[in-house]
Amino acid sequence: IKLYFFKVLGLKTGGTGSSSGQGTTYHYTFHGDPHATFASFFGGSNPFDIFFGSGRQRGTTNGTNDHGGDHDMDIDMDGDDDPFSSFSHFGFNGINGFHHGGGRRHRKEPLHSSRRKVQDPPVVHELKVSLEEIFHGCTKRMRITRRRLNPDGRTMRTEDKILNIVIKRGWKEGTKITFPKEGDETPENIPADVAFVLKDKGHPLFKRDGSNIIYTAKIGLKEALCGCTVNIPTIDNRAITLPCNDIIKPGTIKRLRGEGLPFPKNQSQRGDLIVEFQVRFPDRIPPQSREIIKQHLPQS
Repeated sequence: IKLYFFKVLGLKTGGTGSSSGQGTTYHYTFHGDPHATFASFFGGSNPFDIFFGSGRQRGTTNGTNDHGGDHDMDIDMDGDDDPFSSFSHFGFNGINGFHHGGGRRHRKEPLHSSRRKVQDPPVVHELKVSLEEIFHGCTKRMRITRRRLNPDGRTMRTEDKILNIVIKRGWKEGTKITFPKEGDETPENIPADVAFVLKDKGHPLFKRDGSNIIYTAKIGLKEALCGCTVNIPTIDNRAITLPCNDIIKPGTIKRLRGEGLPFPKNQSQRGDLIVEFQVRFPDRIPPQSREIIKQHLPQS
């Protein structure tokens, strides 16, 4: 581009001479560098400064300015140092989408980015079950009310749905049953999963310990010292006779094998029924009985 301006103005790129126009004579001295000659003639090394102003800054190598005077070097920079950048104000970004200085194609950003749907967090409900339901297994029907999209994909409706929850024999407390994507549905989301977590109900006779069940048998001091027979109820409404011939101390435990709950992974086998004894002590003892007890009980 710079050589093109030399020819238009009648300048020669070698030796020392002059070029005359109509009524005007231009004198110059060749510096040995056509760039320096161009800069001395036009007042700068950028031919477009005369059209778009001289506000551009000239960069120098190594970050320092050259004060020698003869050579003035332009640094090719992206952005504001591009001589064609002024055309961007008129909607031009170079030829065929390429920036003039760097030769890189500008990537067009989409006007609207599609939002990715994200699934809502699971909706978790507590489901209480009795020990009898765990022992036999059962199916519970739960009705939920939810919002669903209409066929147009924009409007919504409210509907009820029945969820059948199959509870298998021996399932432990904390077992989670999940129904995928049965939650509310909107144009912006993926429906949440609906989950139910098993929680044992309180029982009047038994406490649960995994696949074992615990029964507390209450006996008096006389039965504890002299022996007795205790009827132990079972989870399936039977009664087991348990003879106790030894002295029963507070906290004594007896185990009835295979009378507990089914194992979740092997329902043909069951846990144990654990009998914990609680000894009831009398509030008062008559003086005569106290003397007899003193005579017959060994010294501790």
